[in-house]
Amino acid sequence: MKEGGAEAGSRGSALEKALLVLGAVTDQPQPIGLPDIAARINLPRQTVHRVLTQLERAGLIMRDPTRDRFSVGPQLSELALSALYSENQNTPVRNILQELVDDLQETCNVGILRGLDFLYIDRIECDWPLRMSLTAGSSLPAHCSAGGKVLLAYMPPRLRASLLKSATLKPNTEKSITDVAELERVCSEIREQGYATTVEELSIGIVGVAVPVLDASGRALAALATHGPTTRLTQDKAVAQVPRLKEIAGRLAEVWGLSNARPAGAD
Repeated sequence: MKEGGAEAGSRGSALEKALLVLGAVTDQPQPIGLPDIAARINLPRQTVHRVLTQLERAGLIMRDPTRDRFSVGPQLSELALSALYSENQNTPVRNILQELVDDLQETCNVGILRGLDFLYIDRIECDWPLRMSLTAGSSLPAHCSAGGKVLLAYMPPRLRASLLKSATLKPNTEKSITDVAELERVCSEIREQGYATTVEELSIGIVGVAVPVLDASGRALAALATHGPTTRLTQDKAVAQVPRLKEIAGRLAEVWGLSNARPAGAD
């Protein structure tokens, strides 16, 4: 989010002020205090305090009473997830995803992280009878799936370390990553190359590849992935699809209003 400056101070509507405050809160990797919020968006502290109180009542933000700092609330998380699921805006996404399925002739999906799970928000199956059939709303262990691994890799390192600190990485197959240190090493490789692959880590006989859907600042808000059986899709063939996946990920970012979104690997 861009700092508001004098322009932010001139915005008069309650909605605009609330959006500025929410932007300041969601931009931070840790809870943020009132003085910092006021400074970032150039609004009076009294005004920011009033807006924070209203947002807290609505459950859109949470306040840590011991430090008087604010973080994302449950209602805001639920609203964001509902927006991604909503059929009210999903037609362009499905059209783009269908185009990719027709092109690659394999099942493609878009998903997000929910804790240590990779959650499908949209998915279109290919026409092959031999395929792995799942539906939107299904979730998979993030450490075993290409989409989950790419989102873990693009997560801020401190946040990922906190998430994995007490995690138990259960294997889906004998090739699944079960060691946190090994997962961290793989995440570094994924971040450097801009995509993730899985070779029979989720299910025997299944190969997958995923790229992040990035906003203008380089944050991964979702992942675009495809997978298929090893009889049709080798790891080399999966990697060869990365440029096309990145192109489609950029178009998805545009549909979601992530202005000036950039392709993965452009760091």
